[in-house]
Amino acid sequence: MSLETIKQPIAAELEVFEKRFREAMRSNVPLLDKITWYIVQRKGKQVRPMLVLLSARLFGPISEASYTAASLVELLHTATLVHDDVVDDAYERRGFFSINALWKNKVAVLVGDFLLSQGLLLSVRHEQYRLLEIVSRAVKEMAEGELLQMEKARRLDIREEVYYDIIRQKTASLIAAACSAGAASTATDPADVERIRQFGEKTGMAFQIRDDLFDFGTDDVGKPLGIDIKEKKMTLPLIYALAQTDRSTRRHIINLVRNESDKTDKVAEVIEFVRQSGGLDYAREAMYRFREEAFELLDGVPDSPARQSLRDLLSYVTERKK
Repeated sequence: MSLETIKQPIAAELEVFEKRFREAMRSNVPLLDKITWYIVQRKGKQVRPMLVLLSARLFGPISEASYTAASLVELLHTATLVHDDVVDDAYERRGFFSINALWKNKVAVLVGDFLLSQGLLLSVRHEQYRLLEIVSRAVKEMAEGELLQMEKARRLDIREEVYYDIIRQKTASLIAAACSAGAASTATDPADVERIRQFGEKTGMAFQIRDDLFDFGTDDVGKPLGIDIKEKKMTLPLIYALAQTDRSTRRHIINLVRNESDKTDKVAEVIEFVRQSGGLDYAREAMYRFREEAFELLDGVPDSPARQSLRDLLSYVTERKK
């Protein structure tokens, strides 16, 4: 299933959205305009705007509010990515130089601030306060989730439920916001908006676990990356593996992650430990469980091309190879 096929029910609307999004990024400051042009040229798969517009399409025709919701979600998402690259000292994003790599941290932080304020202004200008509330709550949760992860990373012995709290806030909150903002732009029943919000949250959880699995490499993905281990992030496969082993092995593996994660052979040892302990299978089962719960939520909405595309998009993000 390709993204082009999934986009079909909203293909024309996505083109309108892209024009509006470019408008929302425009500035009279030449440096800022140059940087936002660079961002627009290197946009990703646009999964979040697709989620907004498909969720809106479930309950009626795409409205002005739907376009505002899609632009708002994408502006705030882009702002958080720019800030994340500064926080993580990352010099690459989707195979291209990050903003901080090309224009330094000070400029990148200010560009992120600009994008956040453009999102706020866009929603206020259109008097879309409900959409602003939905998306602002997600940004708050993302910041809290990131800080919770940093706090827990010091100890490296987090429980599964804490891991779920972190990814619910860090990743799932924005996907849930994209879905609920889209639904809120066309639906009249708050129960429908809440159902689609929950669908987005389950989708986000499954999406993040798929991301975790990439780090360890699987037969269908290829060689392991070990990036999360180098960054001392506790992911579901590792949490499960540590919970299954004896105390001395657990101490040894935690010591490797804490003190020797800059050494390739030590990272490879941690990856092999997780693979041997069934951590990948356990995480994959959890991902499919979230996906199944998301499918069930979607089944409560009348059948339509948009609903089918949301099902296909969920399958796409959980089966993707990169």
